[in-house]
Amino acid sequence: MNLRAIKHSKFKIQNFLTLSLLLLHTEFSFAQQPTPAPVQSKSILLIGATAHTGNGTVIANSAIGFKEGKIIFVAEADKADKSAYQEVIDVTGKHVYPGIIAPNSTLGLVEVESVRATRDMNDVGSYNPNLRSLIAYNTDSKVIPTVRTNGVLLVQVTPRGGVISGTSSVVTLDAWNWEDAALKTDDGIHLNWPGYYWRNPAADNPGAIEKSKTYEKQKAELTKFFTDSKAYNETTTNEEMNARFASMSGIFKGTQTLFVHAGNVKQISDAVIFCKTMSVKKMVIVGGQESWMLVDLLKENNIAVMVSRVHDLPVKTDDDIDLPYKLPYLLQKAGVLFCLNNEGDMETANARNMAFYAGTAVAYGLTKEEALASITSSTAKILGIDNRVGTIEAGKDATLFISTGDALDIRTNNVEKAFIQGRSIDLNNEQKALYEKYKKKNGL
Repeated sequence: MNLRAIKHSKFKIQNFLTLSLLLLHTEFSFAQQPTPAPVQSKSILLIGATAHTGNGTVIANSAIGFKEGKIIFVAEADKADKSAYQEVIDVTGKHVYPGIIAPNSTLGLVEVESVRATRDMNDVGSYNPNLRSLIAYNTDSKVIPTVRTNGVLLVQVTPRGGVISGTSSVVTLDAWNWEDAALKTDDGIHLNWPGYYWRNPAADNPGAIEKSKTYEKQKAELTKFFTDSKAYNETTTNEEMNARFASMSGIFKGTQTLFVHAGNVKQISDAVIFCKTMSVKKMVIVGGQESWMLVDLLKENNIAVMVSRVHDLPVKTDDDIDLPYKLPYLLQKAGVLFCLNNEGDMETANARNMAFYAGTAVAYGLTKEEALASITSSTAKILGIDNRVGTIEAGKDATLFISTGDALDIRTNNVEKAFIQGRSIDLNNEQKALYEKYKKKNGL
Protein backbone atom coordinates (compact mmCIF):
# COMPACT_ATOMS: atom_id res chain seq x y z
CA MET A 1 0.00 0.00 0.00
CA ASN A 2 1.48 3.43 -0.97
CA LEU A 3 1.61 6.52 1.24
CA ARG A 4 -1.42 8.12 -0.47
CA ALA A 5 -3.53 5.01 0.13
CA ILE A 6 -2.49 4.89 3.79
CA LYS A 7 -3.41 8.56 4.31
CA HIS A 8 -6.76 8.02 2.55
CA SER A 9 -7.47 4.99 4.76
CA LYS A 10 -6.64 6.97 7.93
CA PHE A 11 -8.88 9.79 6.75
CA LYS A 12 -11.83 7.38 6.29
CA ILE A 13 -11.27 5.84 9.72
CA GLN A 14 -11.11 9.24 11.38
CA ASN A 15 -14.30 10.35 9.61
CA PHE A 16 -16.03 7.13 10.65
CA LEU A 17 -15.00 7.58 14.30
CA THR A 18 -16.06 11.23 14.26
CA LEU A 19 -19.45 10.36 12.76
CA SER A 20 -19.93 7.53 15.26
CA LEU A 21 -19.16 9.79 18.20
CA LEU A 22 -21.50 12.44 16.82
CA LEU A 23 -24.33 9.93 16.46
CA LEU A 24 -23.71 8.61 19.96
CA HIS A 25 -23.70 12.13 21.38
CA THR A 26 -26.96 12.92 19.56
CA GLU A 27 -28.56 9.72 20.81
CA PHE A 28 -27.53 10.26 24.42
CA SER A 29 -28.57 13.91 24.30
CA PHE A 30 -32.01 12.99 23.05
CA ALA A 31 -32.54 10.00 25.31
CA GLN A 32 -31.13 11.46 28.50
CA GLN A 33 -32.65 9.82 31.54
CA PRO A 34 -34.65 11.93 33.99
CA THR A 35 -32.48 12.89 36.94
CA PRO A 36 -33.49 11.20 40.21
CA ALA A 37 -35.44 13.59 42.41
CA PRO A 38 -33.80 15.12 45.49
CA VAL A 39 -34.91 14.25 49.01
CA GLN A 40 -38.16 15.93 50.06
CA SER A 41 -37.15 19.24 51.62
CA LYS A 42 -40.50 20.85 52.47
CA SER A 43 -43.81 19.57 53.77
CA ILE A 44 -46.56 19.11 51.17
CA LEU A 45 -50.36 18.97 51.41
CA LEU A 46 -52.47 17.57 48.58
CA ILE A 47 -56.01 18.86 48.96
CA GLY A 48 -59.32 18.34 47.19
CA ALA A 49 -58.76 15.04 45.36
CA THR A 50 -60.63 11.77 45.66
CA ALA A 51 -58.22 9.60 47.62
CA HIS A 52 -58.21 5.86 46.91
CA THR A 53 -56.22 4.67 49.91
CA GLY A 54 -55.65 1.10 48.71
CA ASN A 55 -57.31 -0.53 51.73
CA GLY A 56 -60.87 -0.12 50.44
CA THR A 57 -61.45 3.35 51.86
CA VAL A 58 -62.27 6.22 49.50
CA ILE A 59 -62.21 9.84 50.69
CA ALA A 60 -64.16 11.99 48.25
CA ASN A 61 -62.70 15.36 49.25
CA SER A 62 -59.38 14.51 50.85
CA ALA A 63 -56.28 16.04 52.34
CA ILE A 64 -53.00 14.14 52.29
CA GLY A 65 -49.98 15.62 54.03
CA PHE A 66 -46.43 14.32 53.94
CA LYS A 67 -43.11 15.45 55.32
CA GLU A 68 -39.57 14.06 55.05
CA GLY A 69 -40.81 11.27 52.82
CA LYS A 70 -43.53 10.01 55.18
CA ILE A 71 -47.30 10.51 55.17
CA ILE A 72 -48.32 12.41 58.30
CA PHE A 73 -51.98 13.23 57.64
CA VAL A 74 -54.89 11.60 55.77
CA ALA A 75 -58.45 12.85 56.28
CA GLU A 76 -61.26 14.95 54.83
CA ALA A 77 -60.12 18.30 53.44
CA ASP A 78 -62.00 20.38 55.99
CA LYS A 79 -59.96 18.80 58.79
CA ALA A 80 -56.60 19.89 57.38
CA ASP A 81 -54.55 22.79 58.70
CA LYS A 82 -53.10 24.32 55.53
CA SER A 83 -50.88 26.67 57.49
CA ALA A 84 -48.92 23.69 58.82
CA TYR A 85 -47.51 22.91 55.38
CA GLN A 86 -44.91 24.73 53.31
CA GLU A 87 -46.54 23.79 49.99
CA VAL A 88 -50.24 23.24 49.35
CA ILE A 89 -51.22 21.65 46.03
CA ASP A 90 -54.84 21.95 44.92
CA VAL A 91 -55.85 18.68 43.22
CA THR A 92 -59.60 19.22 43.24
CA GLY A 93 -61.43 16.92 40.83
CA LYS A 94 -58.47 14.57 40.49
CA HIS A 95 -57.64 11.16 41.99
CA VAL A 96 -54.80 10.11 44.28
CA TYR A 97 -53.60 6.49 44.46
CA PRO A 98 -50.86 4.55 46.25
CA GLY A 99 -47.90 3.76 44.01
CA ILE A 100 -48.54 0.64 41.93
CA ILE A 101 -46.24 -2.32 42.60
CA ALA A 102 -45.16 -4.69 39.80
CA PRO A 103 -44.17 -8.05 41.36
CA ASN A 104 -42.27 -10.87 39.65
CA SER A 105 -40.87 -8.57 36.97
CA THR A 106 -37.69 -8.34 34.89
CA LEU A 107 -37.94 -4.55 34.64
CA GLY A 108 -34.42 -3.17 34.90
CA LEU A 109 -32.94 -6.56 33.97
CA VAL A 110 -34.04 -6.58 30.34
CA GLU A 111 -33.81 -3.65 27.96
CA VAL A 112 -34.57 -5.15 24.52
CA GLU A 113 -35.89 -8.71 24.65
CA SER A 114 -34.66 -9.53 21.13
CA VAL A 115 -31.09 -8.46 21.93
CA ARG A 116 -29.25 -11.02 24.07
CA ALA A 117 -26.67 -8.51 25.30
CA THR A 118 -29.40 -6.48 27.03
CA ARG A 119 -30.92 -9.45 28.89
CA ASP A 120 -29.44 -10.00 32.33
CA MET A 121 -32.12 -11.94 34.17
CA ASN A 122 -30.69 -15.48 34.24
CA ASP A 123 -27.48 -17.48 34.38
CA VAL A 124 -26.22 -20.94 33.51
CA GLY A 125 -27.05 -23.85 35.77
CA SER A 126 -30.27 -25.17 37.28
CA TYR A 127 -29.88 -24.40 41.00
CA ASN A 128 -28.82 -20.80 41.60
CA PRO A 129 -30.34 -19.54 44.88
CA ASN A 130 -27.14 -17.53 45.45
CA LEU A 131 -27.72 -15.33 42.38
CA ARG A 132 -28.99 -11.86 43.35
CA SER A 133 -31.07 -10.01 40.77
CA LEU A 134 -30.60 -6.75 42.67
CA ILE A 135 -26.98 -6.24 41.66
CA ALA A 136 -27.94 -6.56 37.98
CA TYR A 137 -30.75 -4.00 38.25
CA ASN A 138 -30.12 -1.10 35.85
CA THR A 139 -31.48 2.19 37.15
CA ASP A 140 -30.63 3.82 33.79
CA SER A 141 -33.00 1.61 31.81
CA LYS A 142 -34.99 3.63 29.26
CA VAL A 143 -38.02 1.45 29.99
CA ILE A 144 -38.34 2.52 33.62
CA PRO A 145 -39.50 6.11 32.93
CA THR A 146 -42.22 4.82 30.57
CA VAL A 147 -43.55 2.54 33.33
CA ARG A 148 -43.59 5.31 35.95
CA THR A 149 -45.80 7.36 33.62
CA ASN A 150 -48.69 5.00 34.45
CA GLY A 151 -48.17 5.05 38.21
CA VAL A 152 -45.93 1.99 38.63
CA LEU A 153 -43.45 3.20 41.25
CA LEU A 154 -42.08 -0.02 42.75
CA VAL A 155 -41.03 -3.37 41.31
CA GLN A 156 -39.96 -6.77 42.57
CA VAL A 157 -36.87 -7.42 40.42
CA THR A 158 -37.00 -11.15 39.71
CA PRO A 159 -34.57 -13.57 38.03
CA ARG A 160 -35.58 -16.20 35.49
CA GLY A 161 -34.47 -19.63 34.31
CA GLY A 162 -33.41 -22.93 35.80
CA VAL A 163 -35.08 -24.79 38.63
CA ILE A 164 -34.12 -22.22 41.27
CA SER A 165 -33.61 -18.93 39.46
CA GLY A 166 -32.15 -16.87 42.31
CA THR A 167 -33.18 -14.15 44.71
CA SER A 168 -35.48 -11.20 44.03
CA SER A 169 -35.51 -7.75 45.66
CA VAL A 170 -38.01 -4.89 45.81
CA VAL A 171 -36.84 -1.52 44.47
CA THR A 172 -38.23 1.95 43.91
CA LEU A 173 -38.19 3.31 40.37
CA ASP A 174 -36.23 6.49 40.99
CA ALA A 175 -32.62 6.14 42.06
CA TRP A 176 -29.02 6.68 40.99
CA ASN A 177 -28.01 3.05 41.50
CA TRP A 178 -29.29 -0.27 42.80
CA GLU A 179 -28.10 0.43 46.33
CA ASP A 180 -30.21 3.60 46.48
CA ALA A 181 -33.17 1.88 44.81
CA ALA A 182 -33.42 -1.07 47.21
CA LEU A 183 -36.52 -1.04 49.41
CA LYS A 184 -36.35 -4.68 50.52
CA THR A 185 -33.19 -6.63 49.77
CA ASP A 186 -33.31 -10.35 48.90
CA ASP A 187 -36.97 -10.76 49.82
CA GLY A 188 -37.31 -14.28 48.46
CA ILE A 189 -36.06 -17.16 46.31
CA HIS A 190 -37.81 -18.23 43.11
CA LEU A 191 -38.46 -21.90 42.38
CA ASN A 192 -39.81 -23.06 39.01
CA TRP A 193 -41.77 -26.18 39.88
CA PRO A 194 -41.23 -29.06 37.42
CA GLY A 195 -43.80 -29.28 34.64
CA TYR A 196 -46.29 -32.08 34.98
CA TYR A 197 -47.58 -31.80 31.41
CA TRP A 198 -45.85 -31.00 28.13
CA ARG A 199 -46.84 -30.63 24.49
CA ASN A 200 -45.38 -33.40 22.32
CA PRO A 201 -44.73 -32.13 18.77
CA ALA A 202 -43.89 -35.68 17.63
CA ALA A 203 -47.23 -37.18 18.68
CA ASP A 204 -49.82 -38.37 16.18
CA ASN A 205 -51.80 -35.32 17.19
CA PRO A 206 -49.19 -32.49 17.01
CA GLY A 207 -49.28 -30.37 20.14
CA ALA A 208 -51.05 -33.05 22.16
CA ILE A 209 -50.63 -32.66 25.92
CA GLU A 210 -48.90 -35.59 27.62
CA LYS A 211 -47.72 -36.30 31.15
CA SER A 212 -44.03 -35.67 31.73
CA LYS A 213 -41.96 -38.84 32.00
CA THR A 214 -39.33 -37.07 34.09
CA TYR A 215 -41.61 -35.34 36.60
CA GLU A 216 -40.88 -37.69 39.50
CA LYS A 217 -37.16 -37.64 38.75
CA GLN A 218 -37.12 -33.82 38.82
CA LYS A 219 -39.05 -33.83 42.10
CA ALA A 220 -36.51 -36.24 43.58
CA GLU A 221 -33.63 -33.97 42.53
CA LEU A 222 -35.42 -30.98 44.05
CA THR A 223 -36.04 -32.89 47.28
CA LYS A 224 -32.38 -33.82 47.52
CA PHE A 225 -31.25 -30.22 47.00
CA PHE A 226 -33.60 -28.92 49.72
CA THR A 227 -32.66 -31.75 52.09
CA ASP A 228 -28.95 -31.12 51.61
CA SER A 229 -29.45 -27.36 51.99
CA LYS A 230 -31.40 -27.81 55.19
CA ALA A 231 -28.78 -30.15 56.63
CA TYR A 232 -25.99 -27.75 55.67
CA ASN A 233 -27.69 -24.82 57.40
CA GLU A 234 -28.35 -26.87 60.54
CA THR A 235 -24.66 -27.80 60.79
CA THR A 236 -22.29 -25.35 62.42
CA THR A 237 -19.06 -27.20 61.53
CA ASN A 238 -19.15 -27.15 57.72
CA GLU A 239 -15.58 -27.54 56.50
CA GLU A 240 -16.20 -25.90 53.14
CA MET A 241 -18.38 -22.96 52.18
CA ASN A 242 -21.26 -23.86 49.85
CA ALA A 243 -22.76 -20.61 48.54
CA ARG A 244 -25.84 -22.31 47.08
CA PHE A 245 -26.76 -24.13 50.28
CA ALA A 246 -25.95 -21.12 52.46
CA SER A 247 -28.26 -18.92 50.36
CA MET A 248 -31.20 -21.16 51.28
CA SER A 249 -31.02 -20.43 55.01
CA GLY A 250 -33.65 -17.66 54.93
CA ILE A 251 -36.22 -20.05 53.46
CA PHE A 252 -35.91 -22.40 56.45
CA LYS A 253 -35.67 -19.58 59.03
CA GLY A 254 -38.72 -17.76 57.66
CA THR A 255 -36.84 -14.54 56.87
CA GLN A 256 -37.38 -15.07 53.14
CA THR A 257 -40.32 -16.21 51.05
CA LEU A 258 -40.21 -19.13 48.65
CA PHE A 259 -41.97 -18.03 45.46
CA VAL A 260 -43.07 -21.20 43.69
CA HIS A 261 -43.89 -20.72 40.02
CA ALA A 262 -46.62 -23.28 39.35
CA GLY A 263 -49.78 -23.28 37.26
CA ASN A 264 -51.86 -26.46 37.27
CA VAL A 265 -53.54 -28.34 40.10
CA LYS A 266 -50.92 -31.12 40.29
CA GLN A 267 -48.02 -28.67 40.46
CA ILE A 268 -49.65 -26.46 43.09
CA SER A 269 -50.81 -29.29 45.36
CA ASP A 270 -47.44 -31.07 45.14
CA ALA A 271 -45.61 -27.80 45.85
CA VAL A 272 -47.71 -27.16 48.97
CA ILE A 273 -47.04 -30.67 50.31
CA PHE A 274 -43.35 -30.34 49.44
CA CYS A 275 -42.97 -27.05 51.33
CA LYS A 276 -44.71 -28.45 54.41
CA THR A 277 -42.44 -31.50 54.33
CA MET A 278 -39.33 -29.32 54.00
CA SER A 279 -40.47 -26.96 56.81
CA VAL A 280 -40.54 -23.94 54.49
CA LYS A 281 -42.04 -21.17 56.60
CA LYS A 282 -43.43 -18.86 53.90
CA MET A 283 -44.45 -19.66 50.33
CA VAL A 284 -46.35 -17.91 47.55
CA ILE A 285 -47.71 -19.44 44.36
CA VAL A 286 -46.74 -17.49 41.23
CA GLY A 287 -48.91 -17.98 38.14
CA GLY A 288 -51.57 -20.21 39.67
CA GLN A 289 -53.77 -20.51 36.58
CA GLU A 290 -55.68 -23.35 38.24
CA SER A 291 -55.42 -22.01 41.80
CA TRP A 292 -59.19 -21.40 41.81
CA MET A 293 -59.64 -25.20 42.07
CA LEU A 294 -57.55 -25.38 45.26
CA VAL A 295 -58.82 -22.44 47.29
CA ASP A 296 -59.45 -24.55 50.41
CA LEU A 297 -55.90 -25.90 50.36
CA LEU A 298 -54.46 -22.41 49.88
CA LYS A 299 -56.55 -20.90 52.68
CA GLU A 300 -55.79 -23.75 55.06
CA ASN A 301 -52.05 -23.20 54.58
CA ASN A 302 -52.21 -19.39 54.39
CA ILE A 303 -50.72 -19.32 50.89
CA ALA A 304 -51.12 -16.28 48.65
CA VAL A 305 -51.17 -16.24 44.84
CA MET A 306 -49.49 -13.91 42.36
CA VAL A 307 -52.06 -14.28 39.60
CA SER A 308 -50.74 -14.73 36.08
CA ARG A 309 -51.25 -12.00 33.49
CA VAL A 310 -54.94 -11.16 33.15
CA HIS A 311 -54.63 -10.21 29.48
CA ASP A 312 -53.95 -13.74 28.30
CA LEU A 313 -55.58 -16.84 26.83
CA PRO A 314 -56.64 -19.86 28.89
CA VAL A 315 -54.04 -22.60 29.31
CA LYS A 316 -56.36 -25.46 28.36
CA THR A 317 -58.62 -25.68 25.34
CA ASP A 318 -61.62 -26.64 27.48
CA ASP A 319 -61.19 -23.74 29.94
CA ASP A 320 -63.64 -20.86 29.90
CA ILE A 321 -62.37 -18.34 27.37
CA ASP A 322 -62.60 -15.59 30.00
CA LEU A 323 -60.93 -17.58 32.81
CA PRO A 324 -57.81 -15.35 32.97
CA TYR A 325 -60.07 -12.29 33.26
CA LYS A 326 -62.19 -13.65 36.09
CA LEU A 327 -59.54 -15.58 38.04
CA PRO A 328 -58.93 -12.61 40.40
CA TYR A 329 -62.66 -12.52 41.22
CA LEU A 330 -62.75 -16.27 41.89
CA LEU A 331 -59.89 -15.95 44.38
CA GLN A 332 -61.38 -12.82 45.96
CA LYS A 333 -64.74 -14.56 46.41
CA ALA A 334 -63.02 -17.53 48.05
CA GLY A 335 -61.05 -15.33 50.46
CA VAL A 336 -57.57 -16.15 49.08
CA LEU A 337 -54.99 -13.37 49.28
CA PHE A 338 -53.75 -12.54 45.78
CA CYS A 339 -52.12 -9.89 43.66
CA LEU A 340 -51.57 -9.41 39.93
CA ASN A 341 -48.31 -9.96 38.10
CA ASN A 342 -47.22 -9.43 34.49
CA GLU A 343 -44.91 -12.31 33.59
CA GLY A 344 -44.98 -13.18 29.88
CA ASP A 345 -44.10 -11.80 26.47
CA MET A 346 -42.71 -8.25 26.51
CA GLU A 347 -43.25 -8.16 30.27
CA THR A 348 -40.68 -5.41 30.85
CA ALA A 349 -42.43 -2.80 28.72
CA ASN A 350 -45.90 -4.08 29.54
CA ALA A 351 -45.38 -3.47 33.25
CA ARG A 352 -46.87 -0.06 32.49
CA ASN A 353 -50.21 -1.81 31.96
CA MET A 354 -50.55 -3.09 35.55
CA ALA A 355 -53.40 -0.66 36.27
CA PHE A 356 -55.29 -1.78 33.19
CA TYR A 357 -55.01 -5.47 34.13
CA ALA A 358 -56.73 -4.48 37.37
CA GLY A 359 -59.31 -2.59 35.31
CA THR A 360 -60.09 -5.72 33.33
CA ALA A 361 -60.62 -7.62 36.59
CA VAL A 362 -63.21 -4.97 37.51
CA ALA A 363 -65.16 -5.83 34.37
CA TYR A 364 -65.15 -9.46 35.50
CA GLY A 365 -66.31 -9.21 39.10
CA LEU A 366 -63.98 -7.20 41.33
CA THR A 367 -64.96 -3.82 42.71
CA LYS A 368 -62.63 -0.97 41.77
CA GLU A 369 -61.15 -0.80 45.25
CA GLU A 370 -60.59 -4.58 45.35
CA ALA A 371 -58.86 -4.34 41.98
CA LEU A 372 -56.73 -1.44 43.21
CA ALA A 373 -55.68 -3.52 46.22
CA SER A 374 -54.52 -6.28 43.87
CA ILE A 375 -51.78 -3.98 42.52
CA THR A 376 -51.03 -2.04 45.71
CA SER A 377 -51.87 -3.15 49.27
CA SER A 378 -52.25 -6.89 48.59
CA THR A 379 -48.99 -6.92 46.63
CA ALA A 380 -47.26 -5.10 49.47
CA LYS A 381 -48.57 -7.62 51.99
CA ILE A 382 -47.44 -10.59 49.91
CA LEU A 383 -43.98 -9.06 49.48
CA GLY A 384 -43.71 -8.15 53.16
CA ILE A 385 -43.42 -4.41 52.57
CA ASP A 386 -46.90 -3.38 53.73
CA ASN A 387 -45.41 -1.58 56.73
CA ARG A 388 -44.02 1.01 54.30
CA VAL A 389 -46.05 1.07 51.08
CA GLY A 390 -49.25 -0.17 49.44
CA THR A 391 -51.72 2.19 51.10
CA ILE A 392 -52.10 5.89 51.75
CA GLU A 393 -51.90 5.93 55.54
CA ALA A 394 -50.10 8.01 58.14
CA GLY A 395 -46.68 6.61 58.94
CA LYS A 396 -46.07 5.03 55.55
CA ASP A 397 -43.83 6.21 52.72
CA ALA A 398 -45.28 9.02 50.63
CA THR A 399 -45.17 6.88 47.49
CA LEU A 400 -48.27 7.87 45.52
CA PHE A 401 -49.47 9.45 42.30
CA ILE A 402 -52.12 11.87 41.03
CA SER A 403 -54.25 11.10 37.97
CA THR A 404 -56.72 13.44 36.30
CA GLY A 405 -58.97 10.43 35.65
CA ASP A 406 -59.62 6.84 36.74
CA ALA A 407 -56.20 5.19 36.90
CA LEU A 408 -57.66 1.74 36.14
CA ASP A 409 -59.36 2.96 32.95
CA ILE A 410 -57.09 3.17 29.89
CA ARG A 411 -59.36 5.84 28.41
CA THR A 412 -59.11 8.31 31.28
CA ASN A 413 -55.89 7.45 33.11
CA ASN A 414 -53.51 10.40 33.01
CA VAL A 415 -50.81 10.49 35.66
CA GLU A 416 -49.71 14.10 35.99
CA LYS A 417 -47.63 13.92 39.17
CA ALA A 418 -45.97 11.20 41.24
CA PHE A 419 -44.01 11.00 44.46
CA ILE A 420 -41.62 8.31 45.69
CA GLN A 421 -40.86 8.65 49.39
CA GLY A 422 -42.04 12.24 49.16
CA ARG A 423 -39.76 13.09 46.24
CA SER A 424 -41.52 14.64 43.25
CA ILE A 425 -40.24 12.53 40.34
CA ASP A 426 -39.81 13.52 36.70
CA LEU A 427 -42.47 11.82 34.56
CA ASN A 428 -40.85 12.64 31.22
CA ASN A 429 -39.55 9.81 29.04
CA GLU A 430 -38.30 9.13 25.54
CA GLN A 431 -41.71 8.15 24.22
CA LYS A 432 -43.18 11.45 25.38
CA ALA A 433 -40.30 13.28 23.71
CA LEU A 434 -40.94 11.46 20.43
CA TYR A 435 -44.64 12.25 20.69
CA GLU A 436 -43.95 15.96 21.10
CA LYS A 437 -41.36 15.91 18.32
CA TYR A 438 -43.64 14.42 15.66
CA LYS A 439 -46.63 16.35 16.95
CA LYS A 440 -44.76 19.52 16.04
CA LYS A 441 -43.59 18.08 12.73
CA ASN A 442 -47.17 17.38 11.68
CA GLY A 443 -48.48 20.68 12.98
CA LEU A 444 -50.76 19.14 15.57
